[in-house]
Amino acid sequence: MFKHILLATDGSASAEHAAKKALELARVHGAHVTAAYVVDPYPYIGIGEVNPMAFQSYMSAAQEASTKVFIALGDQAAAVGVQFQAQLVENMQPARGIVELADELAVDLIVIGSHGRSGVQKLMLGSVAGKVVALSTRPVLVVR
Repeated sequence: MFKHILLATDGSASAEHAAKKALELARVHGAHVTAAYVVDPYPYIGIGEVNPMAFQSYMSAAQEASTKVFIALGDQAAAVGVQFQAQLVENMQPARGIVELADELAVDLIVIGSHGRSGVQKLMLGSVAGKVVALSTRPVLVVR
């Protein structure tokens, strides 16, 4: 049923749980998994002009964090025999970056972790998972 699964990850415990589900689905269906780690390339609007070293340091740290996550996921995928690739996405809006990549890759399913927020916290903070569900025309599995 699924041939290509997009796993949205940020390295959190919730994302790790979603990764286990995505890899299990991929194993069962013979699908391959692309993991997406989204980085906001402009966290300091205007500061980059004043201090370009801060921007370079930020991007270097983001790339290092994503590399650690991708290595761990690659090891997990190899252990269960799932074909895996990683993609660092630069987008100011993580949900939009995930959905755009899903469309570009024509994936069959997006898997994303939910941080389990509820009540007022959910209304005030919103969630990337909720925004992905709202924006995507593709099936989305939110893992809790």
